[in-house]
Amino acid sequence: MNNVVLEAKGLNKRYGNLTAVQDLSMQVLEGGVFGFLGPNGAGKTTSIHMLCGLLSPDAGEVLVRGKRIANGDPAVRARVGMCPQKIVVWERLTCLEQLVFIGEMYGLSPSLARQRSEQLLKDVDLTERRNQLAKTLSGGMQRRLNLALALVHDPEIVVLDEPEAGLDPQTRIQVREFIRSLARRKTVVLTTHDMEEADRVSDRVAIIDHGRLLVLDTPERLKRQVGEGDTVEIRLVEARADGQVLAESFAALNVEAGLEDGGQIVKIRALNAVGRLPELLGKLESLGVPVGEVSIRPNSLEDVFIQLTGRRLRE
Repeated sequence: MNNVVLEAKGLNKRYGNLTAVQDLSMQVLEGGVFGFLGPNGAGKTTSIHMLCGLLSPDAGEVLVRGKRIANGDPAVRARVGMCPQKIVVWERLTCLEQLVFIGEMYGLSPSLARQRSEQLLKDVDLTERRNQLAKTLSGGMQRRLNLALALVHDPEIVVLDEPEAGLDPQTRIQVREFIRSLARRKTVVLTTHDMEEADRVSDRVAIIDHGRLLVLDTPERLKRQVGEGDTVEIRLVEARADGQVLAESFAALNVEAGLEDGGQIVKIRALNAVGRLPELLGKLESLGVPVGEVSIRPNSLEDVFIQLTGRRLRE
């Protein structure tokens, strides 16, 4: 489906001298998963809050099905549900009580709110905890309850901000499967630092940094932008500092190569990397470079992310 359900037009947001979001324009299409990625401090959370109508932009607008989310019409805003990265539950309400409470806040009748709440508790595997106070739940259970709270009013767009953050492997798999089932019925906007997960589940991906949109496309097209072929990573016995020499030597073979991880890894991109591996290793041998572990993999969304945003750690 190619219908635009959520659109940002020229969003800007400043906090004093800090520009958090700068001229952000993008379209989210109906159905599936829209991956919204960026390093820490890139402006993702501020953007998400504006997309959900929780924060007013300094300039620009957000449209849901062509209607402004900030026009005061609660029916427009109710089309978007949000599960924040930080778990938010009422500790002194039971799981069922808070779901019913949120449903009624959105205008559902008590009977419909209860019906939807019971079904969501079943969907997130919390039926046996329905009458248990939220404060007594484990972190993973609270995360699943948070997902249910975002869905009780049956929004057509669901924004999930780092929904797998801090989860153990078993709960992560459970949440992941729920998100995939959700994407068959609704439009999901997903922020995550797990590039492999974003690659697996996203139909389209947007990457932002310093408040600006860098790219927006399908994962496959983005990976092709990195370069054709596979990625060979060769861990060296000793770190090297002659990256330029290596790059020029491999360029003669029509291969892109460079040093990473403080000169400890040679990263090579090449077509038919498996077939050419003896040639590539022979080149390193001719340069007097002792080789350790060798791995070969296809280009990944993480390669795209690092190429666009760099390797510098963000606070």
